[in-house]
Amino acid sequence: MPSTESAARELQDRAVLWSIGEIRATDVVTAACDALVTSLDSPALRILAACTRAEADHDVPVLLPLALDELGLIFYPAGSDAGQEAAVRALAARMLAGQLTPRELAFRVHQHFGHELALAERLAELDDEYDVLEYGDRTSAQVDADVTAEALRLAQCPRVPTEPTDEPT
Repeated sequence: MPSTESAARELQDRAVLWSIGEIRATDVVTAACDALVTSLDSPALRILAACTRAEADHDVPVLLPLALDELGLIFYPAGSDAGQEAAVRALAARMLAGQLTPRELAFRVHQHFGHELALAERLAELDDEYDVLEYGDRTSAQVDADVTAEALRLAQCPRVPTEPTDEPT
């Protein structure tokens, strides 16, 4: 069973990935259910976890900020720089966990943020390198290694508070 810390991290990551359109609202509801199983608990989290597939698209935008706040986690407004940076770090963590290939990570980051987000610039450049491999002297494995190194660098920053700011009542 995952720890409460890993469940909080997963909920936080899914929140930022949902905010950029990378995952569906139902994926956030699943993370809320998983969080409850690990003993994370708050009134809004319980309501969020109880959402049906039909309700998720409507209810997640209202309930997610409340649930994160009750758990002492951060809700990043859509389009905020901090939220975009958190999303890049969450995608990097997914690649390091084997859920994305290095090429998929570079592509998704480039697709979502282009060359506009300083934190993601190196990954956007590496996505461009994948596109010109046949014309250069680098191999796909070399670019994969650079993407992995960048993902490791991004993963060094904590993605959720290590201590809850408030205890749920």
